[in-house]
Amino acid sequence: MSAERLDGLTSWNADWSGLRVAVLGLGMTGFSVADTLTELGSSVLVVAAKAAKEYADLVPVIGARLELAPSGEIPDALVEHDPELVVASPGYHPDDALIAWAEARGIPVWGDVELAWRLRDKVVNPQTGRPADWIAVTGTNGKTTTVQLTASMLLAAGHRVAPCGNIGIPVLDAIRDPEGFDVLVVELSSYQLHSTSSMSPWASVVLNVADDHLDWHGSFEAYAAAKARVYTATQVACVYNKSDELTMRMVEEAEVVEGARAIGFGLGVPGPSDFGIVDGILCDRAFLEERRDSALEIATVDELALRGLGAPHTVADVLAAAALARSYGISVEAVRAALAGFSLDRHRIEHVVSAGGVTWVDDSKATNPHAAAASIRAYESVVWVVGGLLKGVDIDPLVQSAVGEGRTRVRAVVVIGVDRREVVASIRRHAPELPLFEVDHEETEDVMTAAVALAAGAAQPGDVVLLAPAAASMDQFTDYADRGDRFAEAVQKHVGGSDGDDTHEEPPAQH
Repeated sequence: MSAERLDGLTSWNADWSGLRVAVLGLGMTGFSVADTLTELGSSVLVVAAKAAKEYADLVPVIGARLELAPSGEIPDALVEHDPELVVASPGYHPDDALIAWAEARGIPVWGDVELAWRLRDKVVNPQTGRPADWIAVTGTNGKTTTVQLTASMLLAAGHRVAPCGNIGIPVLDAIRDPEGFDVLVVELSSYQLHSTSSMSPWASVVLNVADDHLDWHGSFEAYAAAKARVYTATQVACVYNKSDELTMRMVEEAEVVEGARAIGFGLGVPGPSDFGIVDGILCDRAFLEERRDSALEIATVDELALRGLGAPHTVADVLAAAALARSYGISVEAVRAALAGFSLDRHRIEHVVSAGGVTWVDDSKATNPHAAAASIRAYESVVWVVGGLLKGVDIDPLVQSAVGEGRTRVRAVVVIGVDRREVVASIRRHAPELPLFEVDHEETEDVMTAAVALAAGAAQPGDVVLLAPAAASMDQFTDYADRGDRFAEAVQKHVGGSDGDDTHEEPPAQH
């Protein structure tokens, strides 16, 4: 197929029949790609190193073929298929042998988001005659919470909305839903953005940028460049974090649709065209006519705290979501209604139990240093459970900011995970007097039992024992949810399944 014809495949109604496509990976995303393309009549070969039986059994049913091949191997079936397009699942690194093979032959490599954007007109809004608008959300931390908040606000205003993408529902499944939606709130990882070039969202946000996934991208610069792609061709609002100068520069350098506005959010007093906080009140100074000398009240920090949304980084997510929703014309009343009924997902600064004056908090979702730092800052006195799979990230800046000279917030540290050596060395370097405990158990069943026992021995009344690993979980656990569940189970066993009179007491978040 000529490059010109491939460039012309920008609609569900274009002629995709007979297009030879290689789909790399057969997880949830890879299957959605294969299923979509076979529905369009393309000739699809799925190549994967492994595949769950549920997906493998369905591949021939949908009319595709599956070739299982070890990582790094170029199977003969792929060469014989002679693909005109490769669609790679997010887990395939840019330097993967299969990606390199395709690029060396001049074969375009897309991701599922690029494909979905081109096919988004399968179902159109009968009132407008247009497909669903996209609101795109990325960042190192807070993506899922912000997506869920934004979707809740749009739903409260009566819109048909789907949170999708990296949040767990493939965007291809959302654009193929026969009922259709008014708007999709799409969580995008840096992996997905790396291979996306055509998307033009209604509004977009980079919540924050810090070292993460450097093993995948190769450098911080490449990681940040992938995140910045979310702003390209934004139509209405580029939302950025006023406390993260890099996100501001990304907006300044982005090629956007003429008329798109830059909207800042932050925990300080907002300027015109910003969302922020004045005397404990979250305010909108962006989407009102009199924004130079007035503001709209969204909620109070105290109200958010009652909903478990009072940690500073969560308040920032609320402000970002409000900015995205308000850019779509959502009323402040709808924003307030959504916040009144919203609660965080599990394993995100989740209160496990309070017993003997000690509060136990599961923030297993804090899988990188930036997230862990935000979690630690939410509490006054912390026994910190940290460690796991560092993914090539330097832990030292986090340790220095958390326990370095003059820092008193962290009272003791319990280190878990296969990459313990780096964490322990950093703590001993920056805080040699700090009580430090190391869990050297390799068996998954033993790790949290030992960690909880050590943390309980170090904790004093008034402390928060905080699981904020700053690392991925796949070294010793299935995923971050498994890690958090095992932590909570170990805590409940340690306190005897009874947490006394203070079961429902939440630790006070610091603002």
